[in-house]
Amino acid sequence: MTYCVGIRTSQGLVLASDSRTNSGIDQVEVCRKMHNFVVPGDRVVTILSSGSLSLTQSVMTRLEQEFRSGAGLAAAANFYDAARCVGGHVRDVAAIDRDYLERDKIGFTVNLLVGGQIRGEPPQLYMVYAQGNPLRCTRLSPYLQIGESKYGRPILDRGIRFGETTLDQAVKYAILSLDSTMRSNVAVGPPIDLLVYGNDDFTIRRYRRLDASDPDLVEIRSNWEQALRKAIADLPQVDFSPLPDQSRVAFTRG
Repeated sequence: MTYCVGIRTSQGLVLASDSRTNSGIDQVEVCRKMHNFVVPGDRVVTILSSGSLSLTQSVMTRLEQEFRSGAGLAAAANFYDAARCVGGHVRDVAAIDRDYLERDKIGFTVNLLVGGQIRGEPPQLYMVYAQGNPLRCTRLSPYLQIGESKYGRPILDRGIRFGETTLDQAVKYAILSLDSTMRSNVAVGPPIDLLVYGNDDFTIRRYRRLDASDPDLVEIRSNWEQALRKAIADLPQVDFSPLPDQSRVAFTRG
């Protein structure tokens, strides 16, 4: 299982992914799910991957070979074309492997987040589905998730605002979203890869890999749990006024 999240604000992007991959409860491994393609001064494209490890590796290998030759992501005229380039390779891998997988009742599972900036445009964030089609992140919905998304979504829904959330705040939201997911699903786990891209950086300036014992991760987790308990304690009490006529209230049996 996997969890990756991308957050888009007026200041740039925050991208984060876990690193756990497993083929059952007795085979748990660590695998990087964040992949960077950089032409300094011109473009940065970061891809987060979710789904079958063999399939995502095939897609990434094709993209890397193409990029090294100066084509594909290295030559895309705009970020929509970059997202379409990624989707095209997803379809190419599907054409090679899908029939063989489905013959053995194995689904073709690939989902990707593609974020970054190409000179001449603001930073962008897309999700690329297993069918190869891209979905763009918008100001009204300023984050995208892939993988085990349900545990980390509530805090993002309540907190992220495109024009109000700073990059430093978005980093904390991303960490808490990953940490909440890791707390509730053991199939998602550290290290956390964390990348912050500011508008017009056109290179990678801020990147961290947080393992389970990283002091910043431990402190953020601890402070958040304490703050959450205090917030619950400070909320107003719910009033349970006596019912007007107890004799006419029906209770069902459990």
